[in-house]
Amino acid sequence: MSQGIKHVVLLTADALRADHLSCYGYHRDTSPVLDELAEQSVRFTNAYSASSHTREAVPALLTGKFPDVAINSKYHLNSDTIASTLSEEGFATAGFHSNPFVSRAYGFDRGFDVFDDDLHLGQHKLIALAQRALDKIRNRHYARAEEINKRSLGWIDSLAGGEPFFLWNHYMDTHGPYEPPGEYATLYADQGLAGRDAQSLYQRAIDDPESITEAEQQLLIDLYDAEIRYNDEYIGAFLDELRERGLLEQSLVIITADHGDAFGEHGYYEHPRYLHNETTHIPLIVRLPDGHSKSVEAPVSTIDIVATIEGTVRGDNSDGTSLLDASTDRRVFSQARGLGEHSRLRRYAVRTHEDVCFCERDRDSGTIEFEECSDRSLRSELKAHVEQRVRVEHGDDVGEDENVGEEIERRLSALGYKE
Repeated sequence: MSQGIKHVVLLTADALRADHLSCYGYHRDTSPVLDELAEQSVRFTNAYSASSHTREAVPALLTGKFPDVAINSKYHLNSDTIASTLSEEGFATAGFHSNPFVSRAYGFDRGFDVFDDDLHLGQHKLIALAQRALDKIRNRHYARAEEINKRSLGWIDSLAGGEPFFLWNHYMDTHGPYEPPGEYATLYADQGLAGRDAQSLYQRAIDDPESITEAEQQLLIDLYDAEIRYNDEYIGAFLDELRERGLLEQSLVIITADHGDAFGEHGYYEHPRYLHNETTHIPLIVRLPDGHSKSVEAPVSTIDIVATIEGTVRGDNSDGTSLLDASTDRRVFSQARGLGEHSRLRRYAVRTHEDVCFCERDRDSGTIEFEECSDRSLRSELKAHVEQRVRVEHGDDVGEDENVGEEIERRLSALGYKE
């Protein structure tokens, strides 16, 4: 690999919006570790996710393909990920996370030598039942960053000395329900929420956003910010461990998010199938071994992450452009398929350095309806993009997968994905 890169480390945070990080101008000191890292890295100020929710955003991020081809109509992985690419190049590959929507149940273990999705599929039935019972008592929805670090570092230490590796850690702490642990619970709020109280408020914000008072809205933000601070600390702890092992200076490190989270700015909370800034504007920091640092204002996409990694290994085969080649006149596109009563719709957005344009396509009639466009000239560009995507998108039968298993259903419900 070029530039002294021997290993690739991809750290992603679920539901982490850029404008709540202090290194992106937030009024609170939520990200001291990332602030310092950004000073030694390439920081992208206008980075956007390819979609607004995990089921489409993570597949795009890992494959370098738009969601309409990265997954099939049931959200199962339909394209090779960067793990497959690097495995073919002789890298050891591993992924550690606890989001059921990108678990082995949907094919995301493809290409990984080790894939720990914090689920108990394939384990002894009695052990799995006991673990599920304990999780319910503790109201446990995901593995904390501290645990993800422990598991992934254990894997790194198991490798033969000098073996190149690709590691993907996906942290769930910034995803709701917001339950910052220990002292973080009252870092910004007078009192924290835990367990079913946190889950109840989070679910009500999703189901009935108009019922959320100003005080409750602020409490949700305070707890979310505290989760960011906690996650920031443990990203720092992980990087420190890499440094102590002499691996950090041999690694391409990319830190980003799959999407953001909303707090009522457009009448909704969490991250439903809309493409506004609060759900798509994400942090993106790329640390190169040579310590090259700068701030890049050119619009970029999470799809570009695979192109960046592949560009250091072999020829690029993604829909993106290497982040290191971004230009200010680029157009960045996002998409999200509708859900439920809106399942016939697919929403699209295009962004430039300064402007944005949104539209919806009705999959039944084929009509395209434009919404907000800060520059009307973007309408024709977005329309051409939509028409091109229609020609290549995978499948027409959009629907839920009914056979994902009891444990996944329970986790999804706790995370606000299911009623």
